[in-house]
Amino acid sequence: MPTHKGECFCGAVQVEVTGEPEGMGYCHCRSCRSWSGGPVNAFSLWKPEAVRVTAGEELISSWTPPDGAPKCFCSRCGGALWSLDAATHEITGVRLGTFDHDPGVRPTHRQYVDYAVVWEKIPDDGLPRYPERRPPER
Repeated sequence: MPTHKGECFCGAVQVEVTGEPEGMGYCHCRSCRSWSGGPVNAFSLWKPEAVRVTAGEELISSWTPPDGAPKCFCSRCGGALWSLDAATHEITGVRLGTFDHDPGVRPTHRQYVDYAVVWEKIPDDGLPRYPERRPPER
């Protein structure tokens, strides 16, 4: 099984994900934009059992915004790591910027596109766009 490694901004928190991701996407919601510090948040989706902290677990902090999706980050450098699904906590949204190499996942969708900032021109990349959260797979 493929294993992908990543870390926070200062390198103190290190993480490994194993196997294949459930998907990858871009989120344009206000919460993710603020958390990422950019106009869009690129994330990869993993089952929680596929994500393992290999160093710095004691430095992981989290904050739960009003939308209920806990955001996890390094308490030393503030580097964003992942978020948990607000309702189920079944999939971990690991920030793509966390990985130290291309994890081989490609975007499957864009969500909360109705919340994109007005100066952000979302590229015509052919990805499915959802005005709110991506509907669950059936």
